[in-house]
This record gives sequence, structure tokens and C-alpha cells, in this order.
Amino acid sequence: MRRYSPTDRLIGGLAHALATSLGPAPVPATANPAADAGDAALDDAARRHAAGLMRINHAGEVCAQALYLGQAAVTRDEDLHRHLVQAAAEEADHLAWCAQRLDELGSRPSLLNPFWYAGSFAIGAAAGLVGDRVSLGFVVETERQVENHLGDHLERLPEDDARSRAIVRRMQADEARHGAEAKDAGAVELPPPVPSLMTAAAAVMKALAYRL
Repeated sequence: MRRYSPTDRLIGGLAHALATSLGPAPVPATANPAADAGDAALDDAARRHAAGLMRINHAGEVCAQALYLGQAAVTRDEDLHRHLVQAAAEEADHLAWCAQRLDELGSRPSLLNPFWYAGSFAIGAAAGLVGDRVSLGFVVETERQVENHLGDHLERLPEDDARSRAIVRRMQADEARHGAEAKDAGAVELPPPVPSLMTAAAAVMKALAYRL
């Protein structure tokens, strides 16, 4: 089995960035959890609102993939590398489901996805260079915040939008599992300023992605 150098991983990450940010939605490896949910006839305002929330979720999955792959690009621990790549693959399913729902709602992903990817990849790589346990700490905190914002979206989505709700519920469960796995793998708790800065950055992303 070939052992990839940090340079190999960086080049692979950049190629993935272009595909994720600018290419078509990936084909999911797991069935869309909304497959059996009915598609209610939403009015224009509700449809635009649902699309805005699902665009945020799609952008969040772009960020999650970039964060994981940025961390994977610099770690020298092969077990951790495999763990991060597997988590990124599961996030790709989330990305595909969100893209499918956006298409059903007559909308599109965020125009700022290349920016979201680049920033998250850089943060992931920086965290990984500090140390693997800190890198895992970023995973735990990221997933905690994503799990919370998905819960908020379940309250804010139109009540009749069963398809979006099914996707968000499945994503929320997967994010909680990813966070628990990272904690079990030896994550350290991030110092107090960092989670607050992550929350502030996420708030900017959500505000912009809802519209753009």
C-alpha cells in the first residue's frame, strides 16, 4: 500500500477543493434519507426560506470536508488519516443530499463555496500542524456546533417540508457520531477563545450563504 507524503496529500486536497466547490454534486454512497418523504407544495416564501437553510447546510458540508481533508493532509498518523478521510467521505453524502434538495427547491449552492472551502482547509491544516489531539479537538467542537445549528434548522424549516427535515435529522445524527468518535480518539478540549471565534466565523458564513 502506498504511503502518501504531505505534499501528495496537499495536491490531492487541492484537486478535491475544485471538484467540491465548482463541480457537480457527488453521487452519494448512501441512500438519500428523504427518499420516502413526500414533497409538500410550499408557497414561494417558504420555498425560498427552505432553500436558504439548505444552502447553509450545503456550505457547512463543504466546510466540513475541507476541514477534515486539511487535517488529513498534514497528519503523519496513518490511522488518523484514514479516520479523517472516512469522515470526509460521509460528509460528501451529506453534500450530495443537500445539493439534491436544493435542486428540488429550484435553488443552487452558495456562490462562495470556493471561499468556504479554502478557509476551512487552511484552518484544518493549521490545527493539524499544532498536533493530532488539537486537530481532533477541532473536529469535536465543529461537530458540536453543527449539531446545534442543525437542531435550530429543524425548528426553522417549514413544518410541511418533510424532505428537508429528513435530511437534516440524518445529518444531525451523523455529526453527533463524528464528534463522539473524535473525542474517543483522544481529542483535547479547545481553549475558551477558540470555540467563540469558531461560532463567530460560522455566523458570518450562515448569514452570507443563506442569500448567496
